[in-house]
Amino acid sequence: MTTSQINTHAYALLFSLTALVLSPLAQAAGAQIPPAPDLAVNAYLLKDFNSGHVLAAKNNSARIEPASLTKIMTAYLTFKALKSKHLSLQQNLAVSELAWKVEGSKMFIEPNRPVSVDELLHGMIIQSGNDASIALAEGIASSEVQFADMMNQEAQRLGMKNTHYMNATGLPDAQHYTTADDLAILATALIHDFPDQYQRLYSVKEYTYNNITQPNRNRLLWADASVDGMKTGHTESAGYCLISSAKRDGIRRISVLLGAASDAARAAESQKLLNYGFQFFDSKLLYKQGQAIKSLRVWKGKENQVNLTVAEDLYVTVAKGEHAKIEAQVTSQPRLVAPILKGQVIGRVQFTLNGKVVSERSLVAAKNIEAAGVFGRIWDSLLLLAQ
Repeated sequence: MTTSQINTHAYALLFSLTALVLSPLAQAAGAQIPPAPDLAVNAYLLKDFNSGHVLAAKNNSARIEPASLTKIMTAYLTFKALKSKHLSLQQNLAVSELAWKVEGSKMFIEPNRPVSVDELLHGMIIQSGNDASIALAEGIASSEVQFADMMNQEAQRLGMKNTHYMNATGLPDAQHYTTADDLAILATALIHDFPDQYQRLYSVKEYTYNNITQPNRNRLLWADASVDGMKTGHTESAGYCLISSAKRDGIRRISVLLGAASDAARAAESQKLLNYGFQFFDSKLLYKQGQAIKSLRVWKGKENQVNLTVAEDLYVTVAKGEHAKIEAQVTSQPRLVAPILKGQVIGRVQFTLNGKVVSERSLVAAKNIEAAGVFGRIWDSLLLLAQ
């Protein structure tokens, strides 16, 4: 492993290194796993939240119109603005004529009535208000056009390589597109990065603003107690879309379903997909963040040993009953020379099941190791020459 490999992006560690499609998992497992259900949709993807494993997918890399699923990115950037204190929940934002007159679903804000960031978040997430989305975008970036630039920058940072935004609402535009893969990355990032906001907002079943009560369009919130989010979308061209997240027995799964024929169909097909994932696959925590996995010799340092660990809790998802058969193989740099930084990538662990790779993850240094003094470095140099 070269020095250029040391700085690994946090989201690559969390979301990309472990993303393996269903077929390798199914082939590796000795247990009989039926194929994923045949869903009447244009595209779908089912993944495990913790491991990042993709359990089932169809047309998941195809470019699609996201419709109101766009509002997940609008929410993500709003949560970032709240975290950085650029906004506060109680802060009132102005309502522009553009926001007031926008077409499609609304929370019915008015230009002469101040509205808080918290009210706008409820209106966007629960009522899918396009007006709320634009008001938030303008409050963060002055204009929706500038906010779309922020959305695209954030998409690139998260690793959403096949996504481009033109607006904060999801209204149709030829240059406004994404994929099921990228939507799963975004949904995972929002739940991971802003768990309190997710729990506070995405399971709310209805919201009243301006004396108008509107229900959450995610039917699974009523049909399945394990579902706690996340967002619906619909336009004539996109069809009926739904990203849903469910947690059962401590295991969270994320379903992305695109292009169903009706509101009822997107809920029913999403339920099939979630049930399939929970019925046939299991996820186990193999290593906790900071847990020592292996100790390595360090040369020319004030200390001569450093522990390898993982930057995040490491889960692996395989067919139910197969975890005992998983084998782990650790590889590392042959000669590790100080200084070493905590979190520096210095190894890798690979998990196999029946001879097939089911997951990989980078391993990092558990602590800083400072360089030794002149004599210590000279002594270790002599020892290395003698090897």
